[in-house]
Amino acid sequence: MAGIADLGVGIGWRSEIDLTVERLPGVDFVEVVAENLHIGHLPESVTLLLERGVPVLPHAVSLSLGGADPVDLGRVEHLGKVAEAVGAPMVSDHVCFVRAGGLDSGHLMPVPRTRDALDVLVANVELAQRNLPVPLALENVAALLEWPDGELSEGQFLAELVERTDCWLLVDVANLYANARNIGTDPERFLDEIPLERLAYVHVAGGVDHGDVYHDTHAHAVLPEVLGVLDELCSRVKPPGVLLERDDNYPSDTEIASELAAIRAVVDKHRG
Repeated sequence: MAGIADLGVGIGWRSEIDLTVERLPGVDFVEVVAENLHIGHLPESVTLLLERGVPVLPHAVSLSLGGADPVDLGRVEHLGKVAEAVGAPMVSDHVCFVRAGGLDSGHLMPVPRTRDALDVLVANVELAQRNLPVPLALENVAALLEWPDGELSEGQFLAELVERTDCWLLVDVANLYANARNIGTDPERFLDEIPLERLAYVHVAGGVDHGDVYHDTHAHAVLPEVLGVLDELCSRVKPPGVLLERDDNYPSDTEIASELAAIRAVVDKHRG
């Protein structure tokens, strides 16, 4: 796949805001959580968007590609079938693990940035890719801790992952901001180190401060500082798409439209 088509500005489709997504102006594409869809019984709203020609991209949260446990090929197969059902050009998941020793964390856990962990991740990604009908993009996650004895920065880790697997990257600028706040990483260094030519699209989301900790909630407004990270990214590369994520505490249509407009303003500023 030589490149990613221009997706524009989109929003994460959720059943709680299905009517909102349908009637919002300027939604160029949507993303669906693959685990929430049943093949053969797509939500009416998703079907309507497909009929309108709106691209629908499946986003997985449970492949656990960074874990030492064997990859669950049933989950990979489901992701691929969702992609085929909606005619998606690609699918995505995260650079993380969610299961270990038979337990499910319920969270996207960061992967130790060691070469041994990278070898495991590469093997799992390659296995998933062989069983998927479309390309795979992988997303950086928010973390409240860093594993000890790291051998690579996050940007270096992802750059080597791309070099070895030819996967795409889904860059979450809200997660970059969260990590800068909580564990002191540098978003600009991250953007310097990753192969921006392999950028599939971008996530933007809101969060909230709790004392000295920033929580990436997906349930609050997008902070200006997160838009600032998006601005920094757009100054370096034209992202094929930028998508707003909202998973709880849904605001009015007007507020969502305003957030989409703010995202589009940042993107258009650099296309200008």
